[in-house]
Amino acid sequence: MGGVPEPHTGWTFITSHARVLAVIAENPNARIRDIAAHCRLTERAVQKIIADLEQAGFLSHTRQGRSNTYRIEPGKVLRHPAEAEAGLTVASLLALLAQDEERRAELLAVGARTRIEESR
Repeated sequence: MGGVPEPHTGWTFITSHARVLAVIAENPNARIRDIAAHCRLTERAVQKIIADLEQAGFLSHTRQGRSNTYRIEPGKVLRHPAEAEAGLTVASLLALLAQDEERRAELLAVGARTRIEESR
């Protein structure tokens, strides 16, 4: 079993909750141990984050034998008032965090085109 990840000091752009959600989106059958290793968090921290996400309605799980299968609610609006006003959903967040390089490049290109059009 792996050790406790090295602590991180300072702030980050992406919260631990968002990182855990992104890992689950990539693999709905991921084990807490694997999520923790990927996100550089402790297993206990991941358990708490998953409980937070379930309590808020962003995530649910079903037990299958000794493992869990997670289900993300893609249409759920994000929590921050500015995000909610903009109608930003879990699906839009996950699209930005997608590990698929082609999709990420496409999103960056759209953003660049938008900035060019806005500057005209």
